[in-house]
Amino acid sequence: MTSSLDQLSAGTLDWLGANLDHFDPYTADAGTATHRQAKAVLELALLCHCSPRPGGSHDERLDGARALLRKLWQRPEFPRLFDAHPPSAPTYGLAYAALAPDGIDDSACRATLGRLAPGFLSPAGKSPLKRMEIRFYADKAGADHTIEPYAELVGQSPLVTLTAAAPGSAAAGDAVTGDVAPLTDSEGYSLTHAAFFLGDYGRTTTGLAGDALAHARDLVRRMLDHCVGQDRWDLAAELVITQFILGLEPLRTPSGAAAVQCLVRAQRSDGAIPGRSASLMASGSAPAGEFFRKAYHTTLVTALMALVLSSGRPSWHRD
Repeated sequence: MTSSLDQLSAGTLDWLGANLDHFDPYTADAGTATHRQAKAVLELALLCHCSPRPGGSHDERLDGARALLRKLWQRPEFPRLFDAHPPSAPTYGLAYAALAPDGIDDSACRATLGRLAPGFLSPAGKSPLKRMEIRFYADKAGADHTIEPYAELVGQSPLVTLTAAAPGSAAAGDAVTGDVAPLTDSEGYSLTHAAFFLGDYGRTTTGLAGDALAHARDLVRRMLDHCVGQDRWDLAAELVITQFILGLEPLRTPSGAAAVQCLVRAQRSDGAIPGRSASLMASGSAPAGEFFRKAYHTTLVTALMALVLSSGRPSWHRD
């Protein structure tokens, strides 16, 4: 691991460990939006789920997070927090079952899966990206579903179907800032999430090859260059992970290396990345709860990025 990744990893994991009370929906330090509390917990669970890597060692800095997750997954009322945000509740419930800590009583997980509407686990009426997401979590949860295999979904994924905006024309929904975004915000995130689901955060092949792989890599590079130029920290971290999933060594690409340095510059002395971007960052004088809500996601994604980049990889994953 390079010194830059060391710094990002150590700082972000230390900050997350020091702020576990803000993740816990049942503490006085938690916020008031229960569905957002549940989302934060599920993101923390994803980080812990992804932490065992090929050739990697157990990171003791996540032990506190693992203990919190075990405690929350044993509370039968915890999944009811998902109901506070109906559009996301089924996905949250499926992810909750998929990311359960090993060795716990899974009664609450099975009950949560049992409450899912049968149609939710079918492809009907869902975008290719949504179908990939459902398959990703359903497979991990051991839930029966009728979503197509990834081999049938990859050609419909944003990694293949998205195209960059032509130079000199703003992408829909983006203001002209002197550095035109090649993709909209939603397209950028759909690009990264498709890679996450298809490649299981670097554990499996995406199924992309040839021109399709070259196209995806070029889209990621162009969007990453834009994010670095605009200090878009959250999406930059996700795009670096995507480069890794697409078989590149991000620290050896100009765009990936620049993104890591961009995040190093953004990191505070306490380890936090203070927001999704420089324009949306939390004030240093913000109350602790407000600062957490603005900072936790990008800090967590940066911790995941450092973890992924520093891990060993299967032989198929190398150029």
